[in-house]
Amino acid sequence: MKIEKVDGKKKVDDDSKKSAPVNKKNWGEKILSPFIALKEMFAELSPKYIISVAAAVFFCIFVVGMVLIFADPNPVNISVHGDDDENKIIVKISDGMTTAEIADELADKGVIVSSLKFRFLSRVRGYDGQLKPGTYTFSAGMTDEDVFEKVLTGEKHLVHFTIPEGFTVKEIAARLYELNLADKKDFLKAAEKFKPFDYITTNENVYYAAEGFLFPETYAVESDYSIDEILKIMADEFDSRLTDEMRARAKEMNLSIYDLITLASLVEKEVRYDEDRPIVAQVFLKRLQLEMPLQSDATLQYLMDAPKEDVTIDDTKIDSPYNTYQNAGLPPGPVANPGIAAIEAVLYPADTDYLYFVADRDGHNHYAYSYEEHLNLVNQYR
Repeated sequence: MKIEKVDGKKKVDDDSKKSAPVNKKNWGEKILSPFIALKEMFAELSPKYIISVAAAVFFCIFVVGMVLIFADPNPVNISVHGDDDENKIIVKISDGMTTAEIADELADKGVIVSSLKFRFLSRVRGYDGQLKPGTYTFSAGMTDEDVFEKVLTGEKHLVHFTIPEGFTVKEIAARLYELNLADKKDFLKAAEKFKPFDYITTNENVYYAAEGFLFPETYAVESDYSIDEILKIMADEFDSRLTDEMRARAKEMNLSIYDLITLASLVEKEVRYDEDRPIVAQVFLKRLQLEMPLQSDATLQYLMDAPKEDVTIDDTKIDSPYNTYQNAGLPPGPVANPGIAAIEAVLYPADTDYLYFVADRDGHNHYAYSYEEHLNLVNQYR
């Protein structure tokens, strides 16, 4: 290493500088210097300024969040083509539902995009507690403004539903539930004791007092009708369709109205084609006259959770008052809600002496006078 004196001071050449050891203390100060400077800068700022900056940052975050919430994820207006009924969304808002519950239901059904946005708007506009219960018809992609307009005014509308001949009370409950007109359990509970007319007799073995007396028809009811109101409309329709002539004819045949409808329900469930109704009705009436078991598969099917194409020997051993293989006479009550054609078939049966029938795979019935003939038909068609 070369050392020279310059003005009385020692000078180290460049080579010696390069090889000199690093001063760790100086190196640490270099690393920390930006942070020290930042600390000194903040020390010079007033608390008021810092709070203002923090508030501005928070506001920006809030605005971005609101944009993300309220932004329409589908800004392009898409027209939906097809059947209007298929595009309708029916939502039932029950009494006592909170705004949050209503918003979640609307979002789940696809009426609104954001449950959170709907709740926020409802809160800031003072709509909480103002949304009216009822059954509403919406369409997908409606604006929140349109939805609020409906549920704030309690808009009512007509709901059409069709009950086919042969529907049971359970099937009616399911149909009404699909249309958000009634809760299934509540409807079934109400149907258990519903008997608006004296001819609907009380029988402890009957599952639903209303069974058989809810007339199959297309109805139009207001969206906020109660279950009791719907039951009454259907029962009143039945009562009006049962003419004085029909009632007189049943009396002439020594049939109570209750027994008439019970028999008609069996005919309704056993027959697919019009020409078979009076003949099947005659078979049942003949068996009752001879005190033979009716052996109606329809009474077994009524006991099952789901219909079966063919009942089995084990099915005929089900322990129930409805089992007409094990019990003589009529079942405790109707097994379905029959239409006028089935009722008239019982009132005006065919003039034959058949005692047996079996349906082929196409639903056409084949008849026999004796059990031996019946077995041959069973082997031939089943």
